[in-house]
Amino acid sequence: MVVPGDVSSAEQAGPGWVGKLHWSDIVVIVLYFVFVIFVGLWAAKKSKRDSLGGYFLASRSMHFSLVGASLFASNIGSGHFIGLAGSGAANGIGVAVFELNAIFVLIMLGWLFVPVYTAAGVFTMPEYLRKRFGGQRIRVYLSVLAILLYVFTKISADLYAGAIFIEQSLHWNLYASTAILLFIAALFTITGGLTAVIWTDTLQTIIMIIGALALMVLAFIKVGGYNNAINIFFHSIPDTTIYNNTTCGLPPANSMNLMRSISDGNYPWTGMMFGLTISSVWYWCSDQVIVQRALAAKNLSHAKGGCILAGYLKVLPLYLLVFPGMIARILFPNEVGCADPDVCYKLCGSRSGCTNIAYPWLVLELMPHAARGLMMAVMMSALMSSLTSIFNSSSTIFTVDIWTRIRKNASEMEQLIVGRLFVIILVVVGILWIPVIQASKGSELFVYIQSITSYLAPPVCAVYVLAIFWKRINEPGAFWALMVGLVVGLIRFAWEFSYSSPACGEEDTRPNIITNMHYLHFGKRTKVNKKTC
Repeated sequence: MVVPGDVSSAEQAGPGWVGKLHWSDIVVIVLYFVFVIFVGLWAAKKSKRDSLGGYFLASRSMHFSLVGASLFASNIGSGHFIGLAGSGAANGIGVAVFELNAIFVLIMLGWLFVPVYTAAGVFTMPEYLRKRFGGQRIRVYLSVLAILLYVFTKISADLYAGAIFIEQSLHWNLYASTAILLFIAALFTITGGLTAVIWTDTLQTIIMIIGALALMVLAFIKVGGYNNAINIFFHSIPDTTIYNNTTCGLPPANSMNLMRSISDGNYPWTGMMFGLTISSVWYWCSDQVIVQRALAAKNLSHAKGGCILAGYLKVLPLYLLVFPGMIARILFPNEVGCADPDVCYKLCGSRSGCTNIAYPWLVLELMPHAARGLMMAVMMSALMSSLTSIFNSSSTIFTVDIWTRIRKNASEMEQLIVGRLFVIILVVVGILWIPVIQASKGSELFVYIQSITSYLAPPVCAVYVLAIFWKRINEPGAFWALMVGLVVGLIRFAWEFSYSSPACGEEDTRPNIITNMHYLHFGKRTKVNKKTC
């Protein structure tokens, strides 16, 4: 039986060490990057990059296995490694419902949405709405909104998660290391388009699963197996909680429940069943990053097969990420489970908790030499898969939906050049955003991402669903529904984030509408209002 907290730290002194990594770890990371760059450039060479269909949709020639792996890799970024493990450490397995819900929505993507998009012959989701409704204002609005959401949620969240891992393991200069990752991700996107992105996604999916599986096995062995891990988790309490005789830092009693009470502050069952499904339909069925992979399939059968494969892969995060996060709390209760705001701030720079460090600490303390480097490669795989997907999809939206409005007679070659240049702009913005990421450290990364989605996505989801399934909806109704939804969502977003979440033991002075209405309930009500207007 493991004693909580009884884990020796990795040696960090003497020759052959860089931060907490041994020289053999560095060799593995370098070899990984060389191999991935080779695969990316090979895929770029064999791809048809001289046409819009070849560059943005991989000539619609992808096998279902590549589509499924790319769907999974595009979704599982470094934010998931940090966020899911951190939420598992804080609240148990409830966060896994976010992943399991996607299985059913992926089936909807393959059987209900992709056939419509394919029949419409579109490159982007806003382009479909233009064909469906006519006019340009909905298309332009959704294009700008999508790019802004990519930059300020997906790119920033993944960079922040990658930054946590880099800081914890290497102590490298954050700007230099993040800039290198951005540069390599942009290289694949600019040179090879979607073909190179999908091939590197497939390779990185294999690496992610193997590395995370190895760490999961080591973690369960360390705590004496599954049953022992569950029993000890409920007793993984930081010293500050024990000595100060408080309830701060206690694992929730319902940590092993997937479905929880409607009054649960983290994962109420009504929000997880209805509000989450609305956000999931927006993400999996109308988000450019995801749908673009399904549209790249060689035919509808391969698109459906890719969705089924991605659905099976979505079962894995519960075991590969959430349970290891819980085990990290068992092994490091005073660090990962810290509850005293002053102690937490000294450990990780956040007064609201340090659960975000759960996965990095597990990697650095449990993995042997070289294998630790493999896990660093896994984290970089997750980060780069997400970034390459976002870069390619953002450049597609900008080129097809915005640039062609500015230059109505732009040639295909001009659009290809503009798409590549826009990726460079995104890289620059990503680097400039790093100081904001550093200034916004907190312990709720995954919740932060999901809450923004719940505030802004429901109106968009409603418009896409009604556009496909209800003939009577027209352009004015759709446009003003989007505008009203945007205003309501921004008010709630700005109102909530104008307050800081109180640390454990501190008085909560936020209004009742913020403390008592869960963000998933808000998303559900916003969607219902849009459907009735």
